[in-house]
Amino acid sequence: MHPFIRKITVRNYKSIAACELDLPALAFLVGPNGSGKSNLLDCFRFVSDSLKTSLDHALRDRGTIKEVRRRSGGHPNHFALRLDFNLPGGGDGHLSFKIGARKDGGFEVQTEECRVATSLMQEHYYHVQAGKVERSSLRLLPAALPDRLFLVAASGMPEFRPVFDALSCMEVYNLNPKEIQAMQKPDPGELLRRDGSNLASVLHNLDAVHRDRVNEHLSRIVKGLAGAQTKVLGSQETIEFRQTVKGQKHPWTFLASSMSDGTLRALGVLVAIFQSLGNHSISPNLIGLEEPEMALHPAAASVLLGALRKASANSQIIVTSHSPELLDNEDIPPESVLAVDSLDGITHIGNLDPAGRQMLRDRLFTPGELLRQNQIAADPAALESSSDDRQLRLFDFQSK
Repeated sequence: MHPFIRKITVRNYKSIAACELDLPALAFLVGPNGSGKSNLLDCFRFVSDSLKTSLDHALRDRGTIKEVRRRSGGHPNHFALRLDFNLPGGGDGHLSFKIGARKDGGFEVQTEECRVATSLMQEHYYHVQAGKVERSSLRLLPAALPDRLFLVAASGMPEFRPVFDALSCMEVYNLNPKEIQAMQKPDPGELLRRDGSNLASVLHNLDAVHRDRVNEHLSRIVKGLAGAQTKVLGSQETIEFRQTVKGQKHPWTFLASSMSDGTLRALGVLVAIFQSLGNHSISPNLIGLEEPEMALHPAAASVLLGALRKASANSQIIVTSHSPELLDNEDIPPESVLAVDSLDGITHIGNLDPAGRQMLRDRLFTPGELLRQNQIAADPAALESSSDDRQLRLFDFQSK
């Protein structure tokens, strides 16, 4: 599978000063706690949130632009993102934008650009500067507003609708066992919420193929579990687990309130990566997972890795982790491991250094063994090339 987001470019987003990364279909962001792994994942969620709700809502959800743009002695007053993508229906392109802070505490879209080349060899584009469309392949376009991404307005045009739909369908999960354990209000179950608080509805809505995949992997991760299903109790619902008990003809049943955090997180991760949207069986184009191995027994890590690899054939998956057990597989290619570290409060992210890549190619070590030996390090050459944000390619067009 070609990765949905083939490259991400970041400038001044939270702790990330400058970063340009090529992304595979399955990527592992590996680094210590507090190094900034979650901040890179949040870039994808920020774009999706800005399109599905509004730019103002996405910023307020993170504490206003002051909390999003990087803090430093240089006082950068803006942040910028660029996503180079492959569209699920064919074609490719990019979306990039720069958001600046105003003196009154507000924000404005200083620059935005989108280009899409379709599978029919057609190319469409626009470039917005300071609230004005400067260049476009189309003559008639809606007005640009300084506090909104122009792609939202342009999504009403068939040329840009596929870009809007694809980038809106990126989900990042930080599952909360307490939310999964509690009784849940039924909802349409079309998309798992970030914390898993509608897991019962989504599990119920899965088609038979995806539900079987979830239960198959769950029974291998948690020995003795025969599966899980949605249980309706009055006006609310929860998860009912079936567990095989020695000497009993039929499995015993337990509600989510009686299950361990590890079991609940495992079910949440499996539903997240195998979920379907509505009745169209359309998976999210990109799924981010915060430490999916948390609270799992180390022996279950290989099963989880197998599930992630299987799911990455349909949706791009990006995982944050510092678990050697999850990475203990010699078939993980070097390009799937991205090293993350923090120096003086600035996040550095890059592909493995040449020595690490060669050891993985020669199968002398697994990524997990390198992590145990503290040998997961980013390529210095790649870090140096992206350390100067002036060298980052964010926009194809220069403003007039």
